[in-house]
Amino acid sequence: MEADRSVFILLTNTGTLFTKLIQGYTKAPYNHASISFNRELSELYSFGRKHPSNPLNGGFVKEDLRTGTFSKYPNTTCVIYELQVTGREVEKMKRVLQIFIRSRQKYLYNILGVIGIALKEPIEFSNSYFCSQFVAEILERSGIKLWNKLPALVTPDDFRQNDRLYLIYAGKLSEYKPEL
Repeated sequence: MEADRSVFILLTNTGTLFTKLIQGYTKAPYNHASISFNRELSELYSFGRKHPSNPLNGGFVKEDLRTGTFSKYPNTTCVIYELQVTGREVEKMKRVLQIFIRSRQKYLYNILGVIGIALKEPIEFSNSYFCSQFVAEILERSGIKLWNKLPALVTPDDFRQNDRLYLIYAGKLSEYKPEL
């Protein structure tokens, strides 16, 4: 029997104008999703701002809690979920992630996909993702199906409402201290 492993889903709300616009529509408390392979969140990936001060330049990013966009917004609130997976699923996820890392320059932020969610119509382009679509894509390509919908229709709130994810933290991101 293979030992269970975990991946971590971080949902955040930075309070920026862009997140307030999304929140005004979704009424959801968190509007950004990231995935990490460790509880410390030192390997954290998503689609978002490439540079903290420029919300218009988005794409695939390795996020850093201390120096990236989150450091610019110290009052960022979050929830962190743990998802139990197998070692084999983790390996598959890391292989899929390597594809994104190797080709990171060619990926764009799928702003139209965010609008597609509002229309309940998936708007997909090759090499273009929004945050929750990216996390759902990593999971789905690794054989983990949490919903009966396309990744292009998955919202951060879908993670919050999924029974397979176990809440391990809720509060200010800057105050998160992982228990090792």
